[in-house]
Amino acid sequence: MPKLIGMDEAGLGPNLGPFVVAVTVWDVPTTPRTFDLWDAFSEVFTNEPGTNDARLHIADSKQVFQPHKGLHGLERPVLAALRLLGHTPRTFRELHELLVTANALKAESDEAESWYRDHDFELPTADHDFSMVEHWQRCCHDRDVRLVAVKVALVEAPRFNRLLREYDNKSLVVSRIAFELLRSVWDPDETETFIVGDKHGGRNRYDQLLAEVLDGEMIFRLEESAERSEYRVGKTVLRFQPRAEVHAPVALASMTAKYVRELAMTQFNRFWARHIDDLRPTQGYPLDARRFRDEIAEVQQRLGILDDHLWRNR
Repeated sequence: MPKLIGMDEAGLGPNLGPFVVAVTVWDVPTTPRTFDLWDAFSEVFTNEPGTNDARLHIADSKQVFQPHKGLHGLERPVLAALRLLGHTPRTFRELHELLVTANALKAESDEAESWYRDHDFELPTADHDFSMVEHWQRCCHDRDVRLVAVKVALVEAPRFNRLLREYDNKSLVVSRIAFELLRSVWDPDETETFIVGDKHGGRNRYDQLLAEVLDGEMIFRLEESAERSEYRVGKTVLRFQPRAEVHAPVALASMTAKYVRELAMTQFNRFWARHIDDLRPTQGYPLDARRFRDEIAEVQQRLGILDDHLWRNR
């Protein structure tokens, strides 16, 4: 079947915590460039919920996530989508093992600090109504649509810093991570495919970056502009555009990436709170990250945690 793939990221700006990229992969019955998941599943989810709207709110994570309200807005749609795949992760560790790609796990396995290794917590973090999943499954059957995969690259400080030293360009690092994840779920020659994602740092040209992960595949440039950059590779068209979350597969990827990052930060903050009483948690953004780093400095030194394993340099 034709495939529709959406890709997005979360956590590029912070100095603490992981950078996360997520993809969602869908089988669709017709030309994927014109197939609209919003229309296909209008009974199940929306990006503009009304008052008392029981449908899932799927949109850019910046619209959905409100820190003072907790993870509820992100968690319900993401875990509902995983139930569509037959998965019900009961803990953060199970979610991590389910979503994080094998290559990313291998890259991080020797460098993951104690905040991931030694403790875990249960999911979901709140009570949710998942009764719509059964209806969503029926809609998938009736419309001949299938969610094939949801995958994540979770990149901690050691690997992020190593890539920064190699490329000396944050935008290039983002692209490298994103395309490695994309390649793990995508075969350019398998079937007609449409891939859409946000532009990386305002970049307009992606063909050379794609070539690094495509093993000699021919890349044809269709368009390169501020509005969109589009390429054909085999049976696939790839598009990079600003505000790509207008596409439902990208919106769900955005929410998945943000959800995984927020859970990772919960784990991170709980680790340090066990060592320091009354430590205010952080989301890792630059100004507050410096405050947090100063407050944990003595314990960090005592525990032997390297700066390179804690602090993302850009």
